[in-house]
Amino acid sequence: MASAQSSTQSPDALPSKQPFLSPQISSYFIAGGLAGAASRTVVSPLERLKIIQQVQPATAEGQYKGVWASLMRMWREEGFRGYMRGNGINCLRIVPYSAVQFTTYEQLKKWFTNYGETALDTPTRLAAGALAGITSVCSTYPLDLVRSRLSIATASIPLQASPAPAQPTLTSAYHTASASASVSGSLRRAATNTRDLTVWGMTQKVIREEGGVRALYRGIVATAVGVAPYVGINFAAYEALRGAITPPGKSSVPRKLLCGALAGSISQTLTYPFDVLRRKMQVVGMGALGVRYTGAFDALIGILRTEGPRGLYRGLWPNLLKVAPSIATSFFTYELVKELLGAS
Repeated sequence: MASAQSSTQSPDALPSKQPFLSPQISSYFIAGGLAGAASRTVVSPLERLKIIQQVQPATAEGQYKGVWASLMRMWREEGFRGYMRGNGINCLRIVPYSAVQFTTYEQLKKWFTNYGETALDTPTRLAAGALAGITSVCSTYPLDLVRSRLSIATASIPLQASPAPAQPTLTSAYHTASASASVSGSLRRAATNTRDLTVWGMTQKVIREEGGVRALYRGIVATAVGVAPYVGINFAAYEALRGAITPPGKSSVPRKLLCGALAGSISQTLTYPFDVLRRKMQVVGMGALGVRYTGAFDALIGILRTEGPRGLYRGLWPNLLKVAPSIATSFFTYELVKELLGAS
């Protein structure tokens, strides 16, 4: 009787259930958050340049062209603060975004494999990554939209005003002295008030002028459609590359960074058009940019009609330059912090 009772109470015989906020899950969350903040800060200037190139009108003069020339222009016009413009909210967004993404991915892998009872194959990694990406996007999307607005609010993007007899002068959101009246009005509506150049200020501006809280989710469909394959490919490619590039005994820091860099480059290139659509939808309420879309499909048709397929890849070069160090830093930091915290 005693032996039967002890057998019933044996820890090995009981199902292993983790509490919702177990030390392991907390470790995933912390490691994911730190990985996101580190990766975005490293490439903040290139991230902002990518957004500017994605949303600037294709037919106007004075565009941001070339990576090095555009970075120098950004430095001349705005200095170091220009490089970091929008990075504060980007980190504010990416910490919970990355934390939710990594934690969800780790948990989904366990659930899909019944906690290690079945093999973890590529389709499973793709599915887990896709669902993790959608979960993280839905939980932090308003911050991403506001970050996009702040990133371009002070850039001297060429503007398109209402039809007028004279070509409007190119100006920045801070300097409107020589523009026509219609362009000046658009710029003032875009962001001349310094109160609008804060996270809370821009959030209030979007809600106040563009239809309420719903406006903070403009473009979320295109984002979710693009993020699902991107994150799925990212995680699947990383784990596949890690098995080939960092076999036992050869897991040096450069090899680990190379895995992340290659995985990020592959996933970003394959899903980049979705990112362009997302940015177009996020800034559609900024009248000074001269374009309004009714939805993601309308944006797609408009881009193809006015710019051709090439328009879906605008800003790809600075994006690829930032993806390699960004994703490499993200995965490396995540694995390092997770290891330090003792999570498996």
